[in-house]
Amino acid sequence: MPQIRLALAQLNPVVGDLTGNSAKCLEAVQAAAAQGADIVVLPEMIITGYPVEDLALRPSFQNASEQATKDFALALKSAGLGEVLVFVGYLRRTNDTEAKTLGVPRGGPMNCAAIIHDGKIQTSYAKHHLPNYGVFDEYRYFVPGNDSVLIRAFGIDIAVAICEDLWQDGGPVSQVKANGAGLLVVLNGSPYERDKDDVRLNLVKRRAQEANATLAYVNMVGGQDELVFEGDSIIVSESGQVIQRALQFETDMLVADLEIAPGGTQATLSNGEAVTVISKSTISNDKPAMNSDPRKRLDPIAEVYSALVISLRDYVQKNGFKSIALGLSGGIDSALVAAIAADAIGAKNVYGISMPSKYSSEHSKSDAKDSADRIGLNFRIVEIEPMVSAYLENLELTGLAEENLQARVRGMILMGLSNQEGHLVLATGNKSELSVGYSTIYGDAVGGFAPLMDVPKVDVWELAKWRNQAALSANEVAPIPESSISKPPSAELRPGQQDSDSLPDYAELDAILEMYIEQDLNASEIAAAGFDLETVKRILMLTDRAEYKRRQYPPGPKVSGKAFGKDRRMPITNKWFE
Repeated sequence: MPQIRLALAQLNPVVGDLTGNSAKCLEAVQAAAAQGADIVVLPEMIITGYPVEDLALRPSFQNASEQATKDFALALKSAGLGEVLVFVGYLRRTNDTEAKTLGVPRGGPMNCAAIIHDGKIQTSYAKHHLPNYGVFDEYRYFVPGNDSVLIRAFGIDIAVAICEDLWQDGGPVSQVKANGAGLLVVLNGSPYERDKDDVRLNLVKRRAQEANATLAYVNMVGGQDELVFEGDSIIVSESGQVIQRALQFETDMLVADLEIAPGGTQATLSNGEAVTVISKSTISNDKPAMNSDPRKRLDPIAEVYSALVISLRDYVQKNGFKSIALGLSGGIDSALVAAIAADAIGAKNVYGISMPSKYSSEHSKSDAKDSADRIGLNFRIVEIEPMVSAYLENLELTGLAEENLQARVRGMILMGLSNQEGHLVLATGNKSELSVGYSTIYGDAVGGFAPLMDVPKVDVWELAKWRNQAALSANEVAPIPESSISKPPSAELRPGQQDSDSLPDYAELDAILEMYIEQDLNASEIAAAGFDLETVKRILMLTDRAEYKRRQYPPGPKVSGKAFGKDRRMPITNKWFE
Protein backbone atom coordinates (compact mmCIF):
# COMPACT_ATOMS: atom_id res chain seq x y z
CA MET A 1 0.00 0.00 0.00
CA PRO A 2 1.21 3.55 -0.69
CA GLN A 3 2.38 5.33 2.44
CA ILE A 4 1.35 8.98 2.45
CA ARG A 5 2.56 11.60 4.89
CA LEU A 6 -0.43 13.84 5.61
CA ALA A 7 -0.44 17.15 7.51
CA LEU A 8 -3.45 18.92 8.99
CA ALA A 9 -2.68 22.62 9.60
CA GLN A 10 -4.85 23.94 12.42
CA LEU A 11 -4.68 27.74 11.97
CA ASN A 12 -6.17 30.90 13.45
CA PRO A 13 -7.38 33.22 10.65
CA VAL A 14 -8.72 36.79 10.76
CA VAL A 15 -11.91 37.46 8.81
CA GLY A 16 -11.22 39.69 5.83
CA ASP A 17 -7.41 39.54 6.10
CA LEU A 18 -6.88 37.67 2.85
CA THR A 19 -3.21 38.61 2.63
CA GLY A 20 -2.43 37.70 6.23
CA ASN A 21 -4.40 34.46 6.10
CA SER A 22 -2.69 33.43 2.87
CA ALA A 23 0.69 34.09 4.49
CA LYS A 24 -0.26 31.87 7.45
CA CYS A 25 -1.26 29.14 5.02
CA LEU A 26 2.01 29.42 3.14
CA GLU A 27 4.01 29.21 6.37
CA ALA A 28 2.01 26.15 7.39
CA VAL A 29 2.65 24.36 4.11
CA GLN A 30 6.35 25.21 4.37
CA ALA A 31 6.46 23.76 7.90
CA ALA A 32 4.57 20.65 6.81
CA ALA A 33 6.82 20.15 3.78
CA ALA A 34 9.87 20.43 6.02
CA GLN A 35 8.46 17.42 7.86
CA GLY A 36 8.08 15.54 4.59
CA ALA A 37 4.34 16.00 4.05
CA ASP A 38 2.96 14.97 0.66
CA ILE A 39 -0.52 16.36 1.37
CA VAL A 40 -1.48 19.39 3.47
CA VAL A 41 -5.09 20.12 4.42
CA LEU A 42 -6.08 23.60 5.63
CA PRO A 43 -9.42 24.58 7.26
CA GLU A 44 -12.72 25.71 5.78
CA MET A 45 -12.71 29.29 4.40
CA ILE A 46 -9.22 29.81 5.81
CA ILE A 47 -8.27 32.28 3.05
CA THR A 48 -11.14 34.62 3.96
CA GLY A 49 -11.59 33.69 7.62
CA TYR A 50 -14.91 32.34 8.87
CA PRO A 51 -17.73 33.22 9.18
CA VAL A 52 -17.60 36.08 6.69
CA GLU A 53 -21.31 36.90 7.06
CA ASP A 54 -22.50 39.60 4.59
CA LEU A 55 -19.00 40.04 3.18
CA ALA A 56 -19.87 36.95 1.16
CA LEU A 57 -22.45 38.99 -0.75
CA ARG A 58 -20.02 41.69 -1.92
CA PRO A 59 -18.71 41.11 -5.46
CA SER A 60 -15.43 42.81 -4.54
CA PHE A 61 -14.89 40.37 -1.69
CA GLN A 62 -15.84 37.38 -3.83
CA ASN A 63 -13.35 38.41 -6.51
CA ALA A 64 -10.64 39.15 -3.95
CA SER A 65 -11.04 35.70 -2.39
CA GLU A 66 -10.63 33.97 -5.74
CA GLN A 67 -7.61 36.08 -6.62
CA ALA A 68 -6.00 35.52 -3.22
CA THR A 69 -6.40 31.76 -3.66
CA LYS A 70 -4.83 31.84 -7.13
CA ASP A 71 -2.00 33.99 -5.77
CA PHE A 72 -1.55 31.48 -2.93
CA ALA A 73 -1.20 28.67 -5.47
CA LEU A 74 1.48 30.63 -7.34
CA ALA A 75 3.25 31.48 -4.07
CA LEU A 76 3.44 27.78 -3.22
CA LYS A 77 5.21 27.01 -6.48
CA SER A 78 7.51 30.02 -6.14
CA ALA A 79 8.49 28.74 -2.69
CA GLY A 80 9.39 25.33 -4.14
CA LEU A 81 6.23 23.70 -2.80
CA GLY A 82 4.53 22.97 -6.12
CA GLU A 83 4.75 19.20 -5.61
CA VAL A 84 2.79 19.33 -2.32
CA LEU A 85 -0.93 18.62 -2.76
CA VAL A 86 -2.77 21.33 -0.82
CA PHE A 87 -6.46 21.53 0.12
CA VAL A 88 -7.51 25.03 1.18
CA GLY A 89 -10.87 26.63 1.99
CA TYR A 90 -11.97 29.78 0.14
CA LEU A 91 -14.96 31.66 -1.27
CA ARG A 92 -15.63 31.19 -4.98
CA ARG A 93 -17.88 33.37 -7.17
CA THR A 94 -19.91 31.30 -9.66
CA ASN A 95 -21.77 33.84 -11.80
CA ASP A 96 -21.51 37.46 -12.86
CA THR A 97 -25.10 38.55 -12.38
CA GLU A 98 -25.39 41.71 -10.33
CA ALA A 99 -29.14 41.44 -9.74
CA LYS A 100 -30.31 38.81 -7.31
CA THR A 101 -32.15 35.79 -8.65
CA LEU A 102 -34.92 34.89 -6.23
CA GLY A 103 -33.41 32.83 -3.44
CA VAL A 104 -29.84 32.99 -4.83
CA PRO A 105 -27.19 35.28 -3.29
CA ARG A 106 -25.70 37.78 -5.74
CA GLY A 107 -22.70 36.37 -7.54
CA GLY A 108 -23.56 32.81 -6.54
CA PRO A 109 -20.87 32.59 -3.84
CA MET A 110 -19.85 29.05 -2.86
CA ASN A 111 -18.02 27.76 0.20
CA CYS A 112 -15.27 25.81 -1.52
CA ALA A 113 -12.12 23.77 -1.11
CA ALA A 114 -9.44 24.46 -3.70
CA ILE A 115 -7.18 21.54 -4.58
CA ILE A 116 -3.81 23.03 -5.48
CA HIS A 117 -0.81 21.39 -7.15
CA ASP A 118 1.99 22.74 -9.34
CA GLY A 119 0.97 26.36 -8.80
CA LYS A 120 -2.62 25.90 -10.00
CA ILE A 121 -6.09 25.22 -8.69
CA GLN A 122 -6.57 21.78 -10.24
CA THR A 123 -10.22 21.56 -9.22
CA SER A 124 -12.49 22.72 -6.43
CA TYR A 125 -15.20 21.19 -4.29
CA ALA A 126 -18.25 23.20 -3.18
CA LYS A 127 -19.94 22.50 0.15
CA HIS A 128 -23.21 20.63 -0.38
CA HIS A 129 -25.03 21.07 2.92
CA LEU A 130 -25.37 24.65 4.12
CA PRO A 131 -26.27 24.84 7.83
CA ASN A 132 -29.10 27.21 8.58
CA TYR A 133 -29.66 26.76 12.32
CA GLY A 134 -28.19 28.11 15.54
CA VAL A 135 -25.36 30.50 14.69
CA PHE A 136 -25.33 29.54 11.00
CA ASP A 137 -26.98 31.46 8.12
CA GLU A 138 -25.26 29.82 5.19
CA TYR A 139 -28.31 29.74 2.91
CA ARG A 140 -28.21 33.53 3.13
CA TYR A 141 -24.62 33.62 1.91
CA PHE A 142 -23.85 30.63 -0.29
CA VAL A 143 -25.08 28.49 -3.16
CA PRO A 144 -24.86 24.75 -2.39
CA GLY A 145 -22.71 22.44 -4.47
CA ASN A 146 -23.87 19.15 -5.98
CA ASP A 147 -20.80 17.48 -7.46
CA SER A 148 -18.48 14.96 -5.86
CA VAL A 149 -14.75 15.40 -6.28
CA LEU A 150 -12.15 12.63 -6.41
CA ILE A 151 -8.45 13.39 -6.75
CA ARG A 152 -6.05 10.67 -7.91
CA ALA A 153 -2.58 11.55 -6.68
CA PHE A 154 0.39 9.71 -5.19
CA GLY A 155 -1.21 6.44 -6.25
CA ILE A 156 -4.32 6.89 -4.07
CA ASP A 157 -7.84 8.29 -4.46
CA ILE A 158 -8.85 11.20 -2.24
CA ALA A 159 -12.38 12.46 -1.61
CA VAL A 160 -13.31 15.87 -0.16
CA ALA A 161 -16.07 17.19 2.09
CA ILE A 162 -16.62 20.43 4.01
CA CYS A 163 -17.90 20.59 7.60
CA GLU A 164 -21.72 20.20 7.52
CA ASP A 165 -21.37 17.64 4.71
CA LEU A 166 -19.96 15.30 7.34
CA TRP A 167 -22.88 15.78 9.73
CA GLN A 168 -25.59 14.90 7.21
CA ASP A 169 -26.67 11.27 6.95
CA GLY A 170 -26.81 10.34 3.30
CA GLY A 171 -24.71 13.36 2.36
CA PRO A 172 -21.53 13.46 0.24
CA VAL A 173 -19.81 10.98 2.54
CA SER A 174 -22.24 8.31 1.34
CA GLN A 175 -20.63 8.63 -2.12
CA VAL A 176 -17.07 8.17 -0.87
CA LYS A 177 -17.25 4.39 -0.62
CA ALA A 178 -19.01 4.08 -3.99
CA ASN A 179 -16.31 6.19 -5.60
CA GLY A 180 -13.57 4.05 -4.11
CA ALA A 181 -11.65 6.72 -2.19
CA GLY A 182 -9.12 5.50 0.35
CA LEU A 183 -8.74 8.91 2.03
CA LEU A 184 -11.43 11.46 2.89
CA VAL A 185 -10.26 14.96 3.82
CA VAL A 186 -12.75 17.23 5.57
CA LEU A 187 -12.21 20.99 5.91
CA ASN A 188 -13.99 22.54 8.89
CA GLY A 189 -14.91 25.75 10.63
CA SER A 190 -16.77 24.06 13.49
CA PRO A 191 -17.44 26.33 16.48
CA TYR A 192 -16.86 25.22 20.04
CA GLU A 193 -19.56 24.41 22.52
CA ARG A 194 -19.43 22.32 25.67
CA ASP A 195 -19.17 18.54 25.12
CA LYS A 196 -19.13 18.91 21.33
CA ASP A 197 -15.65 17.38 21.04
CA ASP A 198 -16.92 13.95 22.09
CA VAL A 199 -19.89 14.18 19.71
CA ARG A 200 -17.53 15.22 16.91
CA LEU A 201 -15.12 12.36 17.58
CA ASN A 202 -17.90 9.78 17.49
CA LEU A 203 -19.17 11.30 14.24
CA VAL A 204 -15.74 11.17 12.61
CA LYS A 205 -15.28 7.54 13.64
CA ARG A 206 -18.69 6.58 12.28
CA ARG A 207 -18.22 8.35 8.96
CA ALA A 208 -14.80 6.77 8.45
CA GLN A 209 -16.32 3.34 8.93
CA GLU A 210 -19.23 4.14 6.61
CA ALA A 211 -16.86 5.38 3.90
CA ASN A 212 -14.32 2.60 4.53
CA ALA A 213 -11.69 5.30 4.23
CA THR A 214 -9.14 6.99 6.45
CA LEU A 215 -10.67 10.30 7.49
CA ALA A 216 -8.65 13.46 8.10
CA TYR A 217 -10.66 16.21 9.82
CA VAL A 218 -9.02 19.63 10.13
CA ASN A 219 -10.62 22.45 12.11
CA MET A 220 -9.65 26.08 12.58
CA VAL A 221 -8.83 27.62 15.95
CA GLY A 222 -9.35 31.02 17.55
CA GLY A 223 -12.01 33.59 18.36
CA GLN A 224 -14.21 35.42 15.86
CA ASP A 225 -16.66 37.78 17.55
CA GLU A 226 -19.13 35.50 19.41
CA LEU A 227 -17.71 32.24 18.06
CA VAL A 228 -14.76 30.24 19.32
CA PHE A 229 -13.03 27.51 17.33
CA GLU A 230 -11.09 24.99 19.38
CA GLY A 231 -9.18 23.10 16.70
CA ASP A 232 -9.29 19.48 17.88
CA SER A 233 -8.36 18.19 14.42
CA ILE A 234 -8.55 14.40 14.10
CA ILE A 235 -7.23 11.60 11.91
CA VAL A 236 -8.96 8.21 12.18
CA SER A 237 -8.49 4.95 10.29
CA GLU A 238 -11.13 3.30 8.12
CA SER A 239 -12.01 1.12 11.12
CA GLY A 240 -12.63 4.21 13.27
CA GLN A 241 -9.45 4.03 15.33
CA VAL A 242 -7.93 7.39 16.32
CA ILE A 243 -4.52 7.81 14.70
CA GLN A 244 -3.83 11.32 15.98
CA ARG A 245 -5.69 14.21 17.56
CA ALA A 246 -4.55 17.84 17.68
CA LEU A 247 -4.34 20.34 20.49
CA GLN A 248 -7.37 22.25 21.69
CA PHE A 249 -7.44 26.07 21.50
CA GLU A 250 -3.95 26.29 20.02
CA THR A 251 -2.52 26.39 16.53
CA ASP A 252 -1.09 22.98 15.75
CA MET A 253 0.28 20.81 12.96
CA LEU A 254 -0.89 17.22 12.95
CA VAL A 255 1.37 15.01 10.80
CA ALA A 256 0.88 11.29 10.24
CA ASP A 257 2.08 8.52 7.96
CA LEU A 258 -0.92 6.73 6.51
CA GLU A 259 -1.22 3.41 4.70
CA ILE A 260 -3.88 4.04 2.05
CA ALA A 261 -5.25 1.49 -0.42
CA PRO A 262 -4.11 2.06 -4.03
CA GLY A 263 -6.34 4.19 -6.21
CA GLY A 264 -8.55 2.87 -8.96
CA THR A 265 -8.42 3.33 -12.71
CA GLN A 266 -11.90 4.66 -13.47
CA ALA A 267 -12.10 8.02 -15.21
CA THR A 268 -15.55 8.99 -13.94
CA LEU A 269 -17.43 8.72 -10.66
CA SER A 270 -20.73 7.07 -9.86
CA ASN A 271 -22.59 10.33 -10.55
CA GLY A 272 -20.70 11.04 -13.75
CA GLU A 273 -18.12 13.56 -12.51
CA ALA A 274 -14.60 13.28 -13.92
CA VAL A 275 -11.76 12.10 -11.71
CA THR A 276 -9.08 14.78 -11.27
CA VAL A 277 -5.76 13.10 -11.98
CA ILE A 278 -2.56 14.71 -10.67
CA SER A 279 -0.22 12.87 -12.99
CA LYS A 280 3.08 14.38 -11.84
CA SER A 281 2.63 13.51 -8.16
CA THR A 282 5.30 11.30 -6.63
CA ILE A 283 5.91 10.16 -3.08
CA SER A 284 9.28 11.01 -1.61
CA ASN A 285 10.98 8.08 0.07
CA ASP A 286 13.47 10.35 1.82
CA LYS A 287 11.38 11.73 4.66
CA PRO A 288 12.69 13.10 7.97
CA ALA A 289 11.85 11.34 11.22
CA MET A 290 8.54 12.47 12.64
CA ASN A 291 7.50 13.28 16.20
CA SER A 292 3.99 11.96 16.79
CA ASP A 293 3.63 12.31 20.55
CA PRO A 294 -0.03 12.36 21.64
CA ARG A 295 -1.51 15.73 22.63
CA LYS A 296 -2.91 16.13 26.13
CA ARG A 297 -6.68 16.53 26.38
CA LEU A 298 -8.33 19.21 28.52
CA ASP A 299 -10.93 18.43 31.16
CA PRO A 300 -14.42 19.97 30.65
CA ILE A 301 -13.89 23.01 32.91
CA ALA A 302 -10.44 23.64 31.44
CA GLU A 303 -12.02 23.59 27.97
CA VAL A 304 -14.50 26.32 28.88
CA TYR A 305 -11.84 28.44 30.54
CA SER A 306 -9.54 28.07 27.53
CA ALA A 307 -12.40 29.05 25.22
CA LEU A 308 -13.02 32.23 27.22
CA VAL A 309 -9.33 33.15 27.23
CA ILE A 310 -8.68 32.63 23.51
CA SER A 311 -11.93 34.36 22.60
CA LEU A 312 -11.01 37.47 24.58
CA ARG A 313 -7.39 37.45 23.41
CA ASP A 314 -8.39 37.30 19.76
CA TYR A 315 -11.12 39.91 20.15
CA VAL A 316 -8.57 42.30 21.68
CA GLN A 317 -5.71 41.60 19.30
CA LYS A 318 -7.66 41.21 16.06
CA ASN A 319 -9.46 44.49 16.69
CA GLY A 320 -6.29 46.40 17.50
CA PHE A 321 -6.74 47.02 21.23
CA LYS A 322 -3.73 47.08 23.52
CA SER A 323 -5.35 47.02 26.96
CA ILE A 324 -8.45 46.12 28.92
CA ALA A 325 -10.40 47.95 31.65
CA LEU A 326 -13.07 46.50 33.91
CA GLY A 327 -14.87 47.37 37.09
CA LEU A 328 -13.55 45.38 40.06
CA SER A 329 -16.34 45.10 42.62
CA GLY A 330 -14.84 42.45 44.87
CA GLY A 331 -17.44 39.96 43.64
CA ILE A 332 -16.88 36.64 41.92
CA ASP A 333 -17.82 37.73 38.38
CA SER A 334 -15.40 40.63 38.08
CA ALA A 335 -12.65 38.64 39.83
CA LEU A 336 -13.01 35.80 37.32
CA VAL A 337 -13.09 38.19 34.36
CA ALA A 338 -9.94 39.88 35.66
CA ALA A 339 -8.17 36.51 35.80
CA ILE A 340 -9.33 35.64 32.27
CA ALA A 341 -8.19 39.04 31.00
CA ALA A 342 -4.74 38.65 32.55
CA ASP A 343 -4.38 35.16 31.09
CA ALA A 344 -5.47 36.49 27.70
CA ILE A 345 -3.20 39.54 27.27
CA GLY A 346 -1.02 39.79 30.39
CA ALA A 347 -1.76 41.43 33.73
CA LYS A 348 0.27 44.55 32.87
CA ASN A 349 -2.27 45.32 30.14
CA VAL A 350 -5.34 45.00 32.39
CA TYR A 351 -6.74 47.92 34.40
CA GLY A 352 -9.05 47.16 37.31
CA ILE A 353 -11.20 50.07 38.53
CA SER A 354 -12.77 49.89 41.98
CA MET A 355 -15.77 52.24 42.16
CA PRO A 356 -17.19 51.99 45.69
CA SER A 357 -20.39 53.72 46.76
CA LYS A 358 -21.71 54.47 50.25
CA TYR A 359 -23.33 51.02 50.17
CA SER A 360 -20.12 49.13 49.33
CA SER A 361 -19.00 46.87 52.16
CA GLU A 362 -15.46 46.96 53.49
CA HIS A 363 -14.90 43.34 52.45
CA SER A 364 -15.91 44.14 48.87
CA LYS A 365 -13.42 46.99 48.73
CA SER A 366 -10.66 44.87 50.21
CA ASP A 367 -11.52 41.90 47.96
CA ALA A 368 -11.22 44.13 44.88
CA LYS A 369 -7.77 45.26 45.98
CA ASP A 370 -6.80 41.68 46.87
CA SER A 371 -7.87 40.48 43.42
CA ALA A 372 -5.74 43.13 41.72
CA ASP A 373 -2.75 42.34 43.92
CA ARG A 374 -3.00 38.59 43.36
CA ILE A 375 -3.13 38.99 39.59
CA GLY A 376 -0.71 41.92 39.39
CA LEU A 377 -2.93 44.14 37.29
CA ASN A 378 -3.11 47.93 37.32
CA PHE A 379 -5.50 49.17 39.98
CA ARG A 380 -7.16 52.43 40.91
CA ILE A 381 -10.05 53.55 43.08
CA VAL A 382 -12.65 56.05 41.92
CA GLU A 383 -15.23 56.98 44.56
CA ILE A 384 -18.65 57.39 42.95
CA GLU A 385 -20.52 59.02 45.86
CA PRO A 386 -19.69 62.65 44.88
CA MET A 387 -20.94 62.00 41.32
CA VAL A 388 -24.07 60.18 42.45
CA SER A 389 -24.85 62.98 44.92
CA ALA A 390 -24.45 65.59 42.19
CA TYR A 391 -27.01 63.75 40.06
CA LEU A 392 -29.44 63.36 42.96
CA GLU A 393 -29.18 67.05 43.84
CA ASN A 394 -30.40 67.90 40.35
CA LEU A 395 -32.67 64.93 39.64
CA GLU A 396 -34.98 63.41 42.22
CA LEU A 397 -34.51 59.64 42.00
CA THR A 398 -35.37 57.00 44.59
CA GLY A 399 -35.63 53.23 44.86
CA LEU A 400 -34.67 51.27 41.76
CA ALA A 401 -33.95 54.46 39.82
CA GLU A 402 -31.37 55.48 42.45
CA GLU A 403 -29.84 51.99 42.43
CA ASN A 404 -29.50 52.04 38.66
CA LEU A 405 -28.01 55.53 38.78
CA GLN A 406 -25.05 54.11 40.71
CA ALA A 407 -24.49 51.48 38.02
CA ARG A 408 -24.75 54.10 35.29
CA VAL A 409 -22.22 56.37 36.97
CA ARG A 410 -19.84 53.43 37.07
CA GLY A 411 -20.50 52.76 33.40
CA MET A 412 -19.80 56.39 32.57
CA ILE A 413 -16.48 56.23 34.45
CA LEU A 414 -15.38 53.09 32.62
CA MET A 415 -16.31 54.46 29.20
CA GLY A 416 -14.67 57.78 30.00
CA LEU A 417 -11.42 56.02 30.86
CA SER A 418 -11.79 53.93 27.72
CA ASN A 419 -12.06 57.06 25.58
CA GLN A 420 -9.21 58.76 27.40
CA GLU A 421 -6.76 55.86 27.62
CA GLY A 422 -7.81 53.51 24.82
CA HIS A 423 -8.87 50.46 26.84
CA LEU A 424 -11.42 47.89 25.75
CA VAL A 425 -14.04 47.84 28.51
CA LEU A 426 -15.30 44.42 29.59
CA ALA A 427 -18.81 43.83 30.90
CA THR A 428 -18.58 41.30 33.72
CA GLY A 429 -22.18 40.02 33.89
CA ASN A 430 -22.98 36.31 33.60
CA LYS A 431 -25.67 34.44 31.66
CA SER A 432 -27.94 34.04 34.69
CA GLU A 433 -28.11 37.81 35.25
CA LEU A 434 -28.46 38.52 31.55
CA SER A 435 -31.30 36.01 31.30
CA VAL A 436 -33.52 37.59 33.93
CA GLY A 437 -32.56 41.19 33.18
CA TYR A 438 -30.44 41.80 36.27
CA SER A 439 -28.16 44.18 34.44
CA THR A 440 -28.44 47.94 34.00
CA ILE A 441 -28.43 49.36 30.50
CA TYR A 442 -25.71 52.02 30.25
CA GLY A 443 -24.47 50.79 33.62
CA ASP A 444 -22.89 47.40 34.23
CA ALA A 445 -23.94 46.47 30.67
CA VAL A 446 -21.48 48.93 29.08
CA GLY A 447 -18.40 47.73 27.27
CA GLY A 448 -17.09 46.19 24.10
CA PHE A 449 -16.97 42.53 25.10
CA ALA A 450 -18.59 40.31 27.72
CA PRO A 451 -16.54 37.17 28.49
CA LEU A 452 -19.15 35.58 30.79
CA MET A 453 -22.33 36.35 28.86
CA ASP A 454 -22.84 32.63 28.07
CA VAL A 455 -21.63 31.33 31.44
CA PRO A 456 -24.28 30.60 34.10
CA LYS A 457 -23.56 31.68 37.67
CA VAL A 458 -23.02 28.13 38.93
CA ASP A 459 -20.32 27.70 36.29
CA VAL A 460 -18.73 31.00 37.28
CA TRP A 461 -18.01 29.49 40.68
CA GLU A 462 -16.71 26.27 39.12
CA LEU A 463 -14.40 28.17 36.78
CA ALA A 464 -13.07 30.32 39.62
CA LYS A 465 -12.33 27.27 41.75
CA TRP A 466 -10.68 25.51 38.81
CA ARG A 467 -8.49 28.52 38.00
CA ASN A 468 -7.34 28.83 41.59
CA GLN A 469 -6.55 25.12 41.80
CA ALA A 470 -4.63 25.28 38.52
CA ALA A 471 -2.54 28.12 39.94
CA LEU A 472 -1.84 26.28 43.18
CA SER A 473 -0.86 23.13 41.25
CA ALA A 474 1.68 25.24 39.37
CA ASN A 475 2.99 26.76 42.64
CA GLU A 476 1.50 30.13 41.72
CA VAL A 477 -0.72 32.53 43.65
CA ALA A 478 -4.42 31.75 43.28
CA PRO A 479 -5.76 34.78 41.36
CA ILE A 480 -9.26 34.89 42.85
CA PRO A 481 -9.78 35.74 46.56
CA GLU A 482 -11.47 32.93 48.45
CA SER A 483 -13.88 35.41 50.02
CA SER A 484 -15.04 36.49 46.56
CA ILE A 485 -15.97 32.86 45.90
CA SER A 486 -17.61 32.10 49.24
CA LYS A 487 -19.60 35.24 50.07
CA PRO A 488 -23.28 35.60 49.05
CA PRO A 489 -23.66 37.46 45.72
CA SER A 490 -24.84 41.06 45.96
CA ALA A 491 -24.98 44.13 43.71
CA GLU A 492 -24.59 46.30 46.86
CA LEU A 493 -26.82 49.08 45.54
CA ARG A 494 -28.80 49.39 48.78
CA PRO A 495 -28.16 48.43 52.42
CA GLY A 496 -27.95 44.68 53.04
CA GLN A 497 -28.90 43.78 49.46
CA GLN A 498 -28.36 40.18 48.29
CA ASP A 499 -29.26 38.44 45.01
CA SER A 500 -31.32 35.91 46.98
CA ASP A 501 -33.74 38.73 47.97
CA SER A 502 -35.43 38.49 44.58
CA LEU A 503 -34.07 35.37 42.90
CA PRO A 504 -34.12 31.68 43.79
CA ASP A 505 -30.88 29.92 44.64
CA TYR A 506 -28.60 30.04 41.60
CA ALA A 507 -28.50 26.26 41.25
CA GLU A 508 -32.29 26.28 40.93
CA LEU A 509 -32.35 29.40 38.76
CA ASP A 510 -29.75 28.05 36.33
CA ALA A 511 -31.53 24.71 36.02
CA ILE A 512 -34.78 26.50 35.11
CA LEU A 513 -33.01 28.77 32.65
CA GLU A 514 -31.20 25.88 30.99
CA MET A 515 -34.48 24.08 30.37
CA TYR A 516 -36.14 27.22 29.03
CA ILE A 517 -33.34 28.75 26.96
CA GLU A 518 -31.50 25.69 25.66
CA GLN A 519 -34.26 23.06 25.65
CA ASP A 520 -37.22 25.34 24.81
CA LEU A 521 -39.42 23.73 27.46
CA ASN A 522 -42.55 25.52 28.65
CA ALA A 523 -43.49 26.41 32.23
CA SER A 524 -45.51 23.26 32.89
CA GLU A 525 -42.77 21.01 31.54
CA ILE A 526 -40.14 22.76 33.68
CA ALA A 527 -42.33 22.58 36.80
CA ALA A 528 -42.83 18.86 36.16
CA ALA A 529 -39.09 18.44 36.68
CA GLY A 530 -39.59 19.40 40.35
CA PHE A 531 -39.77 23.19 40.42
CA ASP A 532 -42.45 25.45 41.88
CA LEU A 533 -44.74 26.50 39.02
CA GLU A 534 -45.16 30.11 40.17
CA THR A 535 -41.39 30.50 40.51
CA VAL A 536 -40.93 29.07 37.03
CA LYS A 537 -43.52 31.42 35.55
CA ARG A 538 -41.86 34.42 37.16
CA ILE A 539 -38.39 33.45 35.87
CA LEU A 540 -39.72 32.90 32.35
CA MET A 541 -41.52 36.25 32.43
CA LEU A 542 -38.35 38.02 33.56
CA THR A 543 -36.38 36.31 30.79
CA ASP A 544 -38.86 37.27 28.08
CA ARG A 545 -39.10 40.89 29.24
CA ALA A 546 -35.32 41.32 29.25
CA GLU A 547 -34.90 40.72 25.52
CA TYR A 548 -34.50 44.45 24.82
CA LYS A 549 -31.62 44.59 27.30
CA ARG A 550 -29.83 41.66 25.70
CA ARG A 551 -30.02 43.34 22.29
CA GLN A 552 -27.93 46.17 23.75
CA TYR A 553 -25.42 43.99 25.59
CA PRO A 554 -21.86 43.60 24.29
CA PRO A 555 -20.96 40.46 22.33
CA GLY A 556 -19.35 37.58 24.14
CA PRO A 557 -18.18 34.03 23.42
CA LYS A 558 -20.62 31.19 22.82
CA VAL A 559 -19.72 28.18 24.96
CA SER A 560 -23.13 26.57 25.57
CA GLY A 561 -25.49 24.70 23.27
CA LYS A 562 -27.56 27.86 22.84
CA ALA A 563 -26.23 31.32 23.56
CA PHE A 564 -28.05 34.63 23.40
CA GLY A 565 -27.61 36.50 20.14
CA LYS A 566 -27.28 34.56 16.88
CA ASP A 567 -28.21 31.31 18.60
CA ARG A 568 -31.50 32.55 20.09
CA ARG A 569 -33.35 35.29 18.22
CA MET A 570 -36.54 36.38 19.94
CA PRO A 571 -38.77 39.39 19.19
CA ILE A 572 -38.58 42.29 21.62
CA THR A 573 -42.21 43.29 21.11
CA ASN A 574 -43.89 40.03 21.98
CA LYS A 575 -47.15 39.06 23.68
CA TRP A 576 -46.44 35.32 23.73
CA PHE A 577 -45.60 34.02 27.20
CA GLU A 578 -44.93 30.42 28.15
